[in-house]
Amino acid sequence: MTAPRIAGAPISWGVCEVPGWGRVLDANTVLGEMRELGLRATELGPPDYLPAEPSALRELLDGYGLGLVGGFLAVVLHDTDVVAATVDEADRVAGLLASAGAEVLVLAAATGLDGYDERPELTDAQWRTLIDTSARIRDLAAGHGLRTVLHPHVGTHVERTAEVERFLADSDLALCLDTGHLLIGGTDPVDLARRYPHRIGHVHLKDVRGDIADQVRAGQLGYADAVGKGMYVPLGDGDVDIAALVRLVHDAGYPGWFVLEQDTALATDAPTQGPKQDTARSLDHLDKIVGSLSDAS
Repeated sequence: MTAPRIAGAPISWGVCEVPGWGRVLDANTVLGEMRELGLRATELGPPDYLPAEPSALRELLDGYGLGLVGGFLAVVLHDTDVVAATVDEADRVAGLLASAGAEVLVLAAATGLDGYDERPELTDAQWRTLIDTSARIRDLAAGHGLRTVLHPHVGTHVERTAEVERFLADSDLALCLDTGHLLIGGTDPVDLARRYPHRIGHVHLKDVRGDIADQVRAGQLGYADAVGKGMYVPLGDGDVDIAALVRLVHDAGYPGWFVLEQDTALATDAPTQGPKQDTARSLDHLDKIVGSLSDAS
């Protein structure tokens, strides 16, 4: 079995689509540090962080020796009034991703509100619209040669365990198994991967402090504040069993990328070397896990 493929993501450097999230480092800094760390590929990051013109995007990534894995797209899937605009935006992003050699469109069921701290309840009709719209996006992305996965994500309409299970029952889309967001939402990512190995289409690796995650789940702390308080930590420093997860998914024959994606928010006066140092520590931990997979085989 081939060795796992490891990629990075701009969010690990604090680059996020949420207004007021924090200091945004320039793309050349982020991509250059990815290259220095030995990463082979990246996800796209928030809209327009990297060039939206295909040839410019390819030229930029090629200059750092990086491939493009895919991109995160948080759009409103449940509202019939905006479905047409949602599908158009998904088509645009899928075309850009495909033009740069990406493999996967990572879809999230956005609420339509800014940020990830509020989450209105959906009616059954709105849920059905969400399922139908995600299927339309899956089909148009396939026309661009991309797979589509649904990302359970804090502050979206697929966050908690019951919603993850409901989506798996109602849709045939694979999931982006994000170890951090699943745990924060109340789902054990290792157990999910064990029960649904054939539904894992993409993997985001995060480690999380369980005590802070508990506060977010209980509504005692907003998501952005939790990130600022250090909820995400380098792999191996938190409460996610990363080794068990990687081993389980790998042994099940998962062929895709493992994306290091530690949500980070940088204060204006924060030292800029922190994201690189944290990612380096995560890579060291992951290298040990991958080495144990090789030894076992």
